[in-house]
Amino acid sequence: MIVTEIVLPGIGEPETLEVRQRELPAPVAGEVLIRVEASGVSFAEQSMRRGLYPLQPKFPFVPGYDLVGVVTAVGPGVTAFTVGQRVAALTKTGGWASYTLLPAVGLVPVPDGVDPVGAETLVVNGLTAWQMLHRRARARSGQTILVHGASGGVGTTLVQLARHAGIRVIGTAAPRHHQALRALGVEPLDYNDPDLVGSVRRLAPGGVAAVFDHLGGPSVRRSFGLLSPGGTLVSYAMITGVKSANAMIPSFMALLARLAWWNMLPNDRKATFYDVWSGHLVHRNRFHKQMNEDLTHVFGLLAAGILKPQVAARLPLTQASDAMKLAESRTVFGKVVLVPGLV
Repeated sequence: MIVTEIVLPGIGEPETLEVRQRELPAPVAGEVLIRVEASGVSFAEQSMRRGLYPLQPKFPFVPGYDLVGVVTAVGPGVTAFTVGQRVAALTKTGGWASYTLLPAVGLVPVPDGVDPVGAETLVVNGLTAWQMLHRRARARSGQTILVHGASGGVGTTLVQLARHAGIRVIGTAAPRHHQALRALGVEPLDYNDPDLVGSVRRLAPGGVAAVFDHLGGPSVRRSFGLLSPGGTLVSYAMITGVKSANAMIPSFMALLARLAWWNMLPNDRKATFYDVWSGHLVHRNRFHKQMNEDLTHVFGLLAAGILKPQVAARLPLTQASDAMKLAESRTVFGKVVLVPGLV
């Protein structure tokens, strides 16, 4: 079978992405061949093209952090999935392709009748949001949380999950997205507000039960200071301040050290770093079990109409360069999705 793939040949601008074709072998034992229906454009690919993503593959490689597609063939020993079944997968790389081979163990069924593009927006974003909210912060009904980047892929999912759980949400975003956030039940604040801390304090004088911070740098210090007694800071990225691959590891280690130091202080506030891949090597079975459970919960809310997928744009696979530029513009609300079958 001939597969069309988007290849990242090296560090460069989005225009350097290449469309290539190659022969794809038949699935071997434990593998599944998937016709990709949708694959997202996330911050991970934006980091990878700059060589800034920790432990990313050597160039050249096919980006694509997650996908939704249909099983077209199964390898020997695969009994959990059948041809024609729609599935989702967390891939880290390889999703930007018309077809792909994946281990069956990492696949999660997608409910019948669900739009594959809508489901795609909730794979890595839905898993991340669910686990941060319910497994790390353990936020509860009646509490107030702060979500930085509330208009992004993770943010729009996180705020919907929180509101469904009866949690009050304060969210930072550009003012052009505030109306859309209000429609989701969020109390929006301008992320460029020079008195952002004061603005949050006016809405939550006693502090917030949890802060979800993807910015890193000075933002995590401000976020920790906004916690109420017993509150939790969940840091899950560092999108500001890191300018080179050489600075990535030292910056990340400094962030982890700061979080660990806060946890040793004589107070009851907590700080943690969330990585969606945590435990996938050491606790492989538990990792896949939790991923399946949590993503199944998210897809169930999608199928029930409780979660509304926020699709910023749908572009053909061959327009991956344009898709990446659009995602990096930070002007869109929700997630940009590549659709191989779209012309």
